[in-house]
Amino acid sequence: MASQNRYPAAASVAAARKGAEPSGGAARGPVGKRLQQELMTLMMSGDKGISAFPESDNLFKWVGTIHGAAGTVYEDLRYKLSLEFPSGYPYNAPTVKSALYDVRTILLSIQSLLGEPNIDSPLNTHAAELWKNPTAFKKYLQETYSKQVSGQDP
Repeated sequence: MASQNRYPAAASVAAARKGAEPSGGAARGPVGKRLQQELMTLMMSGDKGISAFPESDNLFKWVGTIHGAAGTVYEDLRYKLSLEFPSGYPYNAPTVKSALYDVRTILLSIQSLLGEPNIDSPLNTHAAELWKNPTAFKKYLQETYSKQVSGQDP
C-alpha cells in the first residue's frame, strides 16, 4: 500500500497525538479520543501477529496486518486489511476490506461470535452481564429478536 510509510508506528503516534481525521482537522470528539486510546493500547499490548496503524495522518482510516498463527495452515502468511471507522464508532461498526474475507468466512465468523461472544469487551454491556445467566440471557435474546423481526426498535 503506497500510503504506508517505512515507519508506520512513528507516523501513527504522531497522528494519534495530532488527533487527525479525514478532513485534517481535530479529532471528532469522543470517537477520535477512543481511536487514539485504541491505537495506543494496540501498540503497547505486545500482541504477536497483529498490528494496525492509521493510514498517513488519518485517524479514521487504518491499515491492519494479521500474521498467520504458528502451527496452522496460515503460518508464514500475512494478510493486510483496510479499516475505516465511522463517526458513530464504536456503536457503528468499522468497514473492513480484505481479500482474506469472503461471504462464507464472514458468516462463519459471525456465527462463531454468537456462540462464544467476547464478554470482556462487549458492545452491549447489558447482554454481556446476562450471558452469565443463560436463562436470563435467552429471555432477553428472545425479546430482542422478536422486536427486530416484527420491525420494532429493540
